[in-house]
Amino acid sequence: MPNASASSPEVEWARRLLEGDATAFTPFVESFQHRIFQYTWLMCGQREDAEEVAQDTLLKVFESFDQLQDPSRVKAWVFRIAKNYCLMKRRKSVFAPDREYSLDELLPGSEESARTIQVADSGALPEEQVLRAELASHLEEALAELPELYRSVVLLRDVEGLSTSEAAEVLDIKEDAVKQRLHRGRLALRKSLARYTPAGTGEASR
Repeated sequence: MPNASASSPEVEWARRLLEGDATAFTPFVESFQHRIFQYTWLMCGQREDAEEVAQDTLLKVFESFDQLQDPSRVKAWVFRIAKNYCLMKRRKSVFAPDREYSLDELLPGSEESARTIQVADSGALPEEQVLRAELASHLEEALAELPELYRSVVLLRDVEGLSTSEAAEVLDIKEDAVKQRLHRGRLALRKSLARYTPAGTGEASR
């Protein structure tokens, strides 16, 4: 089966940059900057850290672009750099959490998971939009609560769309470990989000 990422725009821009085509610079940056920031924000936990890590990542990417040996692996290569910078930032950040939540603490009924999540006032919006905005807010909160072990895999696979092999390359783990962590991370997310959906209130189970 052909690698889907091999035909993606990022791969073509990476190939052109390696060939010395400077016109590929802007579309390459535009394709990655928002995604890198989204990833680093959810991994680092604070906007200030995420902005710095995203900038450092892009600088490092272009400083060492000639080290990219296979353009078809550009996404894994970029996110591996982002992951390493995020880990370094978390070690010294004033925003670093005192501890990581365990998987059990994310399950319904635990004291930690019973925290009330504050959502912005959306009184003027139609009900469907309000529900969508609230679910997006809860999803972001649930992702942030996931232990880093699972959060990193879920972000790479489900948010960034990397393949199992690419995620394994970024995280420097075996593909089986990616699959296992992804399964457990998705399970924890589903159970965490059940607190904010009708199925989690008991209505749907009657």
